Amino acid sequence: MKDFIDAAALKRMFLAGVSSLEAKKAWINELNVFPVPDGDTGTNMSLTLMSAVKEIRALGENASMSDICSKMSMGTLRGARGNSGVITSQLCRGFAKVAGSEKKLNRSQIAEAMSHAVAQAYKAVMKPKEGTILTVAKAAAVKANELSKEDISMEEFFRGILAFAEETLEKTPDMLPVLKEAGVVDSGGQGLVEFFKGIIDGYLGKEASFDEAGAPAAAPSAPRRVDSTNLETSDIKFGYCTEFIIMAEKEFTDDDEDELKKFLESIGDSLVVVAMDGIVKVHVHTNHPGQAFEKGLTYGQLTSMKVDNMREEHNEKVILEADRARAEEHEAEKKHDAGPKKAVGFVAVAAGAGLVDIYKELNVDKVVEGGQTMNPSTEDILAAITSVNADTVFVFPNNSNIVMTANQAAELCEDRKAVIIPSKTVLQGITALISYDEKASVEENTEIMTEALGTVKSAEITYAVRDTELYGKTIRTGDYMGIGESRILAVGTSLEETAIEAICDLADEDTAMITIYYGADVSEEDAQKVADAVEERNSDAEVELVYGGQPVYYYFASVE
Repeated sequence: MKDFIDAAALKRMFLAGVSSLEAKKAWINELNVFPVPDGDTGTNMSLTLMSAVKEIRALGENASMSDICSKMSMGTLRGARGNSGVITSQLCRGFAKVAGSEKKLNRSQIAEAMSHAVAQAYKAVMKPKEGTILTVAKAAAVKANELSKEDISMEEFFRGILAFAEETLEKTPDMLPVLKEAGVVDSGGQGLVEFFKGIIDGYLGKEASFDEAGAPAAAPSAPRRVDSTNLETSDIKFGYCTEFIIMAEKEFTDDDEDELKKFLESIGDSLVVVAMDGIVKVHVHTNHPGQAFEKGLTYGQLTSMKVDNMREEHNEKVILEADRARAEEHEAEKKHDAGPKKAVGFVAVAAGAGLVDIYKELNVDKVVEGGQTMNPSTEDILAAITSVNADTVFVFPNNSNIVMTANQAAELCEDRKAVIIPSKTVLQGITALISYDEKASVEENTEIMTEALGTVKSAEITYAVRDTELYGKTIRTGDYMGIGESRILAVGTSLEETAIEAICDLADEDTAMITIYYGADVSEEDAQKVADAVEERNSDAEVELVYGGQPVYYYFASVE
């Protein structure tokens, strides 16, 4: 094979790398340290890279290295989502800056481009941590420089880089204790390794297959035993489609069948139990797949066990639908007369009808729909900023995984000043906005609102997507969890009790105000029970209950 990479090969390798990552994104998502349903590293990295796929595929056969690198850089930069996506986009940007000036790339030039990519990515992160995607990328670049000096083939060169990246990935738990405690490697690093694997496939001639919408073409899947295509997923009470077969060790009687059905109905719905000749097929939607398996084991051995996260499948659809809606909205905003120019405007990221209304009441000009499991892209935030006709636009990311994306959008903003207030939760954003002083300068308000972020403690109550041991707590799939800014506050099988425990854990004798925002999956009646219990245990504090309507998270709570 050729001992260099030309433009056609680079194009094929990039597309194959994206396809490889896309195929493993769900698995990568599950590597999130916190076993929460917004572990979306794989999705963010895939969508970031996919933002460049359509443009690169549209380039003709005679496209130059410069053309391909330009599309790779700008496509990923504007489409970046989440911290992992921003870092991925910066890796692409750094690589493209060096590679784009060449007509062909030999091993030394590839190594140089990889080194520049790593430098660019480290520069984009305010406080880089080792044991992350950055560490894996740096190790790959170091190995590339080392191997570029050896008399080896290009294939050996790439395989040597991949092997060292994989070796480094396996060491990430030793670099970040939280990874070791959770029993996972770094998810971003794993995503990068999968991308590298695809790149090698592309170098060896594999052509990535994409559908008309630009997504990698999916391989045909085996037919499901129960057709769930018509199930409504926008309001999923039980998130896991759980299927298995029981090989009964003794006669499976009608009483056994009734007992099994009664148990499964107590933990889920959409139940199907079919028994024949000692073989029992089971299908159930539940938040506790493990409990269903444990019950099945009391009758015999299990086989053909399968669990699908229906919320994740729904969230994927929501992201794609939101992308299309935003694209249409962006076009409409370009034609929209934003009215007379003002000195200051506001943009915030939030999801949930109640929270969106609250932000609008606080004079936010543009609310970008997004947050957990739906991280907006750099382009989304940039479009929101430019839609506000103001000299200065304050931006509230309201999620630790969106702050870097917002910063990247601010850097791309050319016709006005964008100031990022690094709020990590929607509750911090609300507190910061309330502290805004109309009489103060932009600089003074930046300081005032940033300082306000530290005055509020927050809790988020959701469910666990896998078993783990974290911060000394045993967590099982389907358990409810109360999460603070840096620790697990509470874990339990009762949503009400877990929420109460988590919120009260944050409160102390100095607490004056507790605000509880209940989500789309919680009734007002159930939320009021939680609020009443919290108020009873914190009699000196004022407790306010507000409809947030947020997805995925049952409750948000702020303690001040």
